[in-house]
Amino acid sequence: MNKKQLEEQMIENYKREEHMMILVFAQWCINHDLDPAALYHAAYPDQPNNAALQQALDLTVSKEEAGEVADGTVLGVLSLFGNEELAFIVTQEIDKRNKRNR
Repeated sequence: MNKKQLEEQMIENYKREEHMMILVFAQWCINHDLDPAALYHAAYPDQPNNAALQQALDLTVSKEEAGEVADGTVLGVLSLFGNEELAFIVTQEIDKRNKRNR
């Protein structure tokens, strides 16, 4: 494998992993009755609609069908990809949920 092929493979791997991160975020939102697009917009108000998020939403299932996505999991994958602003918004939603459940 030459250098160009290796670079292309690394880019494709990153894109697949990024799409998985977006899917984890979207499913976590669905599981907690939150709008993924609204949370994304709250974190990144200057960005237009995210096409990858729209694609991920097509792959989500109802919360009744979905497995649990732990809070720590969604925060971990967001941080791994440098989505600190979105992780902050997610943390705020977790705090709101915890206050309601007290």
